[in-house]
Amino acid sequence: MKKKMLKFLAGVLISCTLAGSAVSVQAEDNLEMQVTSYLTGEDVPESVGRRRPIAVMLGNDTNGAPQSGTGNAGVIYEAPVEGGITRLMAVIEDYDNLQRIGSVRSCRDYYIFYANEFDAIYAHYGQAVYALQYLDQHVIDNLNGLTLGNAYYRTTDRVAPHNAYTDAAHLQAGIQSLGYSQQYPEGYTGHYQFAPEGTEITLDEGAPATLVKLDNFWDNHPWFEYNAETREYSRFQFNAPHVDQLTGQQLTCDNIILQYSGYQAYDANGYLNIDTQSGGSGKYITRGKAIDITWSKDSQWGTTHYYDSNGQEIQLNRGKTWVEIVLNDSVGSVTLQ
Repeated sequence: MKKKMLKFLAGVLISCTLAGSAVSVQAEDNLEMQVTSYLTGEDVPESVGRRRPIAVMLGNDTNGAPQSGTGNAGVIYEAPVEGGITRLMAVIEDYDNLQRIGSVRSCRDYYIFYANEFDAIYAHYGQAVYALQYLDQHVIDNLNGLTLGNAYYRTTDRVAPHNAYTDAAHLQAGIQSLGYSQQYPEGYTGHYQFAPEGTEITLDEGAPATLVKLDNFWDNHPWFEYNAETREYSRFQFNAPHVDQLTGQQLTCDNIILQYSGYQAYDANGYLNIDTQSGGSGKYITRGKAIDITWSKDSQWGTTHYYDSNGQEIQLNRGKTWVEIVLNDSVGSVTLQ
């Protein structure tokens, strides 16, 4: 396991002269190890990078956006739910200093499978009935606001059900009350493969993708614009920059994965049964270029792998990633320019 020394100050005696007097200051020991994040491939403190992340279910209609805490997410999933809207799942490992995270909304069964791919603790407030079979079997560690009051709180600046939030203290209380481990299992190696340190993926043979429009999501009509100076994509939705409400900063990412997926309707109410297992095609987008990919999964609870046209598993650029779940019959509404 690669670790780096960030700071090492031990027994340093500093002497200085202040107002004619010699003053000695003993610096405290400060040893902080750095490790490679499983979410972003970047160097992070060991206390952050070797703690299981949380995967928070977030509302994303006009009542739920903008969200709080999304700027700290290493990975964000967007998928459709009933009613033509989308919900987000923010996978966050660095949340200790976030004043609030949310608003937290209810679970859909396919999000359980996405969260499990990161060995994340899944945070949600209620669920659709089709997710109960998995939650009742305790196949994923989860914090359910309907049954776990100490993990969430209500704010007064939004109306219910859009005002359920959490933070580090509430998350910790919920995790401890249920006895969940916050350590990755032995031998865990992460979800993605990242470019070796000091290199980047440029997709030189890829198609232009400086503008990625997702009109398949017809409520928020999100899109990404590539900034050649920062080498990142900026996120927009509802005809405006998509920001983190806590900071007011626009959300950005280094990687975009379009994962084309089959689905069926569960019922006449529009609940979706999105296929997370059978595999399919898609796009990998980074540094203003896009390539065709395929995705596959070796088991229901396994990890999704993405492959290029040569059958090689793709490497991502180090940084944040958005995974867009695009239903097969709406792929034609996605445009890359």
